[in-house]
Amino acid sequence: MFAPYRYAELSVSPVEAPGTCSAAPATVTSVTAPRTGTISVPRSAGLAPVRSRLRGVASSIGTSVVRTPELTIGALGVLVSAAFAWVPSLWYDEAATVTSAQRTWAQLWAELHTVDAVHGLYYSLMHVWFWLVGYTPFTLRFPSALAVGVAAGLLVALGRRLGGRRLGITAGLVFLALPRVQWAGSEGRPYATITTLAACLTLVGLTAVRRTRTGRSLNWWVAYGALALVAVTFNVYLSLAVVAHAVTLLWTMVLRRAELRRATLSRDGRAPGTPLVTGGALLRWAIAAGIAAVLASPVVVEIASQSKQVAWIAGIGTRTGAQVFATAWFGGVDAYAAGAWALMLVGVASALVEAHRRSATVRSLVRAQAVRVAVPLVVIPTAALVLATAMGKHLYSPKYATLSLPFVALLIALALTLVRPKALFAAAVAAVLVLSVPTAVAVKQPLAKQDSTWARAASIIAAERSTNRADADEGVVFGSVYGHPGTTADIIRVAYPDAFAGMTDLGVRKVGADSGVLWNQTGDLATTIPSRLDDVDTVWFVGGTVKARNIEPETASILAANGFRAEQHWKTGTVVITEYVRR
Repeated sequence: MFAPYRYAELSVSPVEAPGTCSAAPATVTSVTAPRTGTISVPRSAGLAPVRSRLRGVASSIGTSVVRTPELTIGALGVLVSAAFAWVPSLWYDEAATVTSAQRTWAQLWAELHTVDAVHGLYYSLMHVWFWLVGYTPFTLRFPSALAVGVAAGLLVALGRRLGGRRLGITAGLVFLALPRVQWAGSEGRPYATITTLAACLTLVGLTAVRRTRTGRSLNWWVAYGALALVAVTFNVYLSLAVVAHAVTLLWTMVLRRAELRRATLSRDGRAPGTPLVTGGALLRWAIAAGIAAVLASPVVVEIASQSKQVAWIAGIGTRTGAQVFATAWFGGVDAYAAGAWALMLVGVASALVEAHRRSATVRSLVRAQAVRVAVPLVVIPTAALVLATAMGKHLYSPKYATLSLPFVALLIALALTLVRPKALFAAAVAAVLVLSVPTAVAVKQPLAKQDSTWARAASIIAAERSTNRADADEGVVFGSVYGHPGTTADIIRVAYPDAFAGMTDLGVRKVGADSGVLWNQTGDLATTIPSRLDDVDTVWFVGGTVKARNIEPETASILAANGFRAEQHWKTGTVVITEYVRR
């Protein structure tokens, strides 16, 4: 499917990093009294051991980058993604992860039969994670940071297989620089893990195809099928990656037949060397993918039955082009997107042109196969989702194209590795990294998640409660949330539970966890609020700046009739807070 010619399987030995340079400290064997009556010690004697250690550390770092780039770049990805991941306020989708992952197994099972079956495996994994470490905004997002690091390491390994160490390392660094990767790495949702599974599935498939030519591929094809099953169960859109692998297989086989035809018609009649892909590899792919599809079909059917859940996705419109061009992979930064697309086109064109020359080198043939691997994985997922949306099945959203991110980085790296000499190449890679800094900073700002101010609202309530009435019996009424009128502001309590600890929910009618839905539902306020006031002497109203379904006027009227008056009012972003105190 993905492998170059047989001779391309030989890896080039890595350039060994220079050995550790150590400078022995100066040793004084004899001391003579100087004329000044003092003993003079050379300055370098005290600094030599320090310099030696510093050189040793620098040499060790350089050696580790050269010898283990997968681990080094993977660790860098985890560090960059996890740094300040706790700063941005949570938003709607992340709160869905929190409420689902904190339910009992029975409650989660009931929920997945009504909503979010597409994220069932992710919620299950997060349930185990929260059981181990507990919930905070950082622990919510750290698995995504870890997934980005693993994906970067896998991409380095994939790039090395398809074009050598230079291509692998460059692809890994470019991947970490992509704005959408930086977003996914600090998002408490499954998108970072989707990129990891796409890269891993491709790497396993690459190995399986290469082993097919040697007759020792059964275990690898079993692994490919099992991983495809897990991937599709984790996110059904990863089935498009499996389809893209088939396109790569067919593309490579068609080129092989064309080469044979040209060789037959040429004067010397010599046929090309060992084929990249045989019919046996395609057959084994079909069997592995077919078994995975059959086993995953119950999950796919359940997900399809919940298709109304994506009714919020718009059809094809004026924004679709901009979403495909800039938003899906490049964070909506038009200038960055233009440069990235240009590099991708240069990388593809140069690799294919070089490979079709009569005197093509091994490097050229290998890089051309990298194109045949990456292009289907970049094009097919987006094209399929856009086409389905155009046909009336609204499935395309920019965030659903994240599975293509490793292969976007691989195509960009193909262009960057054309740059010579090494100093200019290093400058080009550095420029890509520097250009990503503004986005890296932006995704870690407090309002980075759709301008959410939930963290601010929770901090206002927590501060006021701790300062003024720490011993008060308090209740809360949750209004609607801006942008989600069918959801109550209890979602803010889910995201920041400590701020609401000990409060009585005066308006809730149905608890989402008990009824198999995501969010709590508010009942008849005129009945529920008075019946639950009891000894409550402070009531908080928390809602959104919405005109429709605004229940604050009704809440204020009911509380006034029961002896409460509005004490303070706050507005932060789209969240409104009012504190009512018993007269």
